[in-house]
Amino acid sequence: MRVFVTGASGWIGSAVVPELIDAGHQVVGLARSDASAAALDAAGAEVYRGSLEDLDALRSAAEASDGVVHLAFKHDIAFSGDFQGAADADRAAIETFGDALTGSDRPFVIASGTMGIAPGRVVTERDGLGSGGEVPFEGAGARQANAQLTLSLASRGVRSSVVRLPPTVHGDGDKGFIASVVGVARDKGFSGYVGDGSNRWPAVARFDAARLFRLALEQAPAGSVLHAVADEGVPIRDVAEVIGHGLDLPVAAVPAEDANEHFGWLGGFLGLDGPASSALTRELLGWQPTYPGLLEDLGKGHYFDGPSA
Repeated sequence: MRVFVTGASGWIGSAVVPELIDAGHQVVGLARSDASAAALDAAGAEVYRGSLEDLDALRSAAEASDGVVHLAFKHDIAFSGDFQGAADADRAAIETFGDALTGSDRPFVIASGTMGIAPGRVVTERDGLGSGGEVPFEGAGARQANAQLTLSLASRGVRSSVVRLPPTVHGDGDKGFIASVVGVARDKGFSGYVGDGSNRWPAVARFDAARLFRLALEQAPAGSVLHAVADEGVPIRDVAEVIGHGLDLPVAAVPAEDANEHFGWLGGFLGLDGPASSALTRELLGWQPTYPGLLEDLGKGHYFDGPSA
């Protein structure tokens, strides 16, 4: 297939692109900067210059493709206080892709998240398919609504699917949540966790997630919800202990009321309990994670490269 990929040079996209190319697909990657364009060219993808705001360009690219994988999300504004603005831009892009692909039966795969769907219990692919419900942080409901919109495109002749990612998609080079937690430990002089640290985060290795995006593009039935989850739920205290060992720092609890002050923007997330299952995904597509789990990956030491505390 000729596949248009947004976010193609990002953390996950830069793994999805070679996964698709190695499987024989032709990739056209959206690039808004010279650096992104150079990275895509080096990976063997065709470069399509534009941005998430250029809806006419997105429409044209989708119409000229056999399928679309939408990975781009404005994380920069989302985690600097405007999650709703990022979700609004995401929705506009999804609506544009939906219009372009309507009636074609071509695949359309988007990235979403597992956190916030059913806090405190193991989330499955069947959860979060209705409206309403409590959300644990601002904007989470809007992103869930975007996933719902994508699934609804199945009724318009689009083979749409949603790949829900856990909060940590880990690996060498990660600059996301776990890398930020490591940075806070360095700055504060100890590795912290919120409360008793028993809250759980699901996790997946980056290349395992990339393989699921390919399988979704190739095989997922219209309206599928998929979970890119390898570790169902890793206690955050266990994460803090591996970080403490890796940085040779003490490990200590941070009271929930002090989490925002201690962890900054991470404070609202690190205390969440959001385990998730991928049993239905594995049964549907035969996906099996093969890379190390989060704690093993942390134990390899690459998250601790850099200046010591």
